Amino acid sequence: MYNNKIMYNNKLSRYLYLIRTYSDIASIRIPEVTVPFSNGKNFTISTGKYARFSDGCAVVTVGDTAVMVTAVSKSKPTPASFLPLTVDYRQKAAAAGRIPTNFLRRELGASEKEILTARLIDRSLRPLFPDGYNYETQITCNMLAVDSVNIPDIAAINAASAALSLSDVPWNGPIGAVRVGVISGEFIINPTRHELQNSILDLVVTATKQNLVVMLEGNGDILQQDLMKAIKLGTKEAQHAITAIEKLQKSYGRVKRPFEKPNSALPIEIADAVKTFSEMRLKEIFNDYSHDKLSRDNAVNLLRNDVFEKIKTNFADIEDLSLVVDKFNQTCKDVFRNNIFETDKRCDGREMDQLRNISCQADLYKPLHGSALFQRGQTQVLCTVALDSPESALKMDTISMLTSGIKEKNFFLHYEFPPYATKEIGKIGPIGRRELGHGALAEKGLKPVVPNDFPFTIRLTSEVLESNGSSSMASICGGSLALMDAGVPLQSHAAGVAIGLVTKYDKDDTKHINDYRILTDILGIEDYMGDMDFKIAGTKKGITALQADIKIPGLPLKIVMEAIQRATDAKTSIIDIMSNCLPQYRNEKKENWPVIEKLSVEVHKRSKFLGIGGINLKKIFVETGVSVSSIDDVNYSIFAPNQQAMDEAKEIIEKLLSSERVPDLEFGAIYTAKIIEVRDIGVMVTLYPSMPPALLHNSQLDQRKVNHPSALGLEVGDEIQVKYFGRDPVSGLMRLSRKVLQGPASNVVRNLDKTANST
Repeated sequence: MYNNKIMYNNKLSRYLYLIRTYSDIASIRIPEVTVPFSNGKNFTISTGKYARFSDGCAVVTVGDTAVMVTAVSKSKPTPASFLPLTVDYRQKAAAAGRIPTNFLRRELGASEKEILTARLIDRSLRPLFPDGYNYETQITCNMLAVDSVNIPDIAAINAASAALSLSDVPWNGPIGAVRVGVISGEFIINPTRHELQNSILDLVVTATKQNLVVMLEGNGDILQQDLMKAIKLGTKEAQHAITAIEKLQKSYGRVKRPFEKPNSALPIEIADAVKTFSEMRLKEIFNDYSHDKLSRDNAVNLLRNDVFEKIKTNFADIEDLSLVVDKFNQTCKDVFRNNIFETDKRCDGREMDQLRNISCQADLYKPLHGSALFQRGQTQVLCTVALDSPESALKMDTISMLTSGIKEKNFFLHYEFPPYATKEIGKIGPIGRRELGHGALAEKGLKPVVPNDFPFTIRLTSEVLESNGSSSMASICGGSLALMDAGVPLQSHAAGVAIGLVTKYDKDDTKHINDYRILTDILGIEDYMGDMDFKIAGTKKGITALQADIKIPGLPLKIVMEAIQRATDAKTSIIDIMSNCLPQYRNEKKENWPVIEKLSVEVHKRSKFLGIGGINLKKIFVETGVSVSSIDDVNYSIFAPNQQAMDEAKEIIEKLLSSERVPDLEFGAIYTAKIIEVRDIGVMVTLYPSMPPALLHNSQLDQRKVNHPSALGLEVGDEIQVKYFGRDPVSGLMRLSRKVLQGPASNVVRNLDKTANST
């Protein structure tokens, strides 16, 4: 039954065969390679032990952190005209020895960190799939163990590269990924979580063979020349991972599935007709610089419909009309790209390095703490700032804290992209992956210029009102203006710009770029038709964030460096325009700005200030909207939404703490105390009118042991002599004693009721 030559007619027999086969090889050593980085922070890649039903599986271990990635691709294509690739990255609480803190105590929806890491992996893998590969493919990243020292996202990218390389899925890898940090001027490869907190740069570099860059993403506050050095170093170090994966693939990889780019089933005469009907008219549209986004799209759509009708009329026997649309779209892309090379002009008439027209405005609405409108061409973004109490800081989930070291964020940006921004109709609901990614990038671009010691929590909201390319970079520009309008003391303005690319390859060599054009401040159509979307943000001094989406299988370092220089020149020009609108952060206070103050309360007045169960603080919040939070035993923080509310709250607090003048009590002096309450543990007494009651404990009532004050016949209203020993240095309570005024004890006094019962 287990002979390899037997043909299996049902799934059960096949599974039995696989189980027997795997049990036979269980004793064989697991295939494993080590990736030797130059700084000694190596990691290992293994395969053949887990998830053997998948097309490919690899485990990357760095320190005590282990990430398993599987790759599965269907054997039949989908009707889609794009690659249906799905990347799922999940942070498992069990991998860190934790239990999720939600109601169900299990992992629920994907967190922000999981989505951003999945996008990072997707952008690293997608460019290397062959053109026309429309087979549904899923990459699943499963954290096996997390040691809270080594960050698992780099391990996940390399494991995904190894899983695809070892599988039979056609993929032009492998790739290698490293993280580069800078500490005290020294470059660190794959820094630990603690090292990354002290680094001025967090850069992820994904590269393929021959030092071709596939993906970049990073943030920090670094000079341009240092960033270029970091990219070159990261590309070089990534080759170690590529070499190790190739070694593993050569020995244990599967034979790739046969795949050829599907040839269009459209007859040659029809394809030529589509090209003839559309080519010259498309060129006219793209050379008409009076078009804007909508009019250009309408002109192309009208032409598409016209060509479609002509083909239907002239070729009535055509079977699949969707192939005509595909051919038209391909012709449109070819004409658009070739026109850039031929004219050295873009479809809106700009030069290659020319910015669109920019306008900006700040302080739009009086009730807002800060606001700004940034317009660049037909991209329009409205940014608003809300300042709130430190308690409103964004709390991170447990696993994200372990992997990033960040417990909470007092500055965060929320990015919104409603459908009307592109004249579409769509459902407005929970934030999507794209919006989350764009917002995270804009937040990274602004974070280095926001002071860490700012006393308020800052929520920056960026709503895209019109979109024709680079709305995330416009969010950085508008966000910088809104923050300065809100009085946040930014070090300087920050701006962002998107750089595009159009390339030409030799006909006989599709790996080496023959010619290219770098486009500054790209339109939406230039992003869609082009080969790169390189977003770079920063100040005039340096770069704060970058993200490169490269659509071709690798980009030479020369082009990457040239794109960075173009972006640096562009953002400097943008900052000059923004400075004309608002040169520095607003110094004069707005009436609606929040206020925060510190209050010191003596320990013995704390109970009167707080009230029973904090009732007084709740009352202050309900009546004035002012929140009071404890800093330590003595100091409190008072947050008010405006100065008027602060004044009202301070009046209430003064009434709570105000009382008649407290007499100066002399240490060791004897006073007459009045009993106002009898308790099981002692009596509550006052030494002067309006004094808060103080406890005279049973142990201090008499020289004899007292179990209850009633044993001495003490009642409410009685006056007794006590000696004052100052206040307790910790609790601030009075220290009183009656027994020191009496002679030595003769016998034990007990509770009268208990004595009567015993007799």
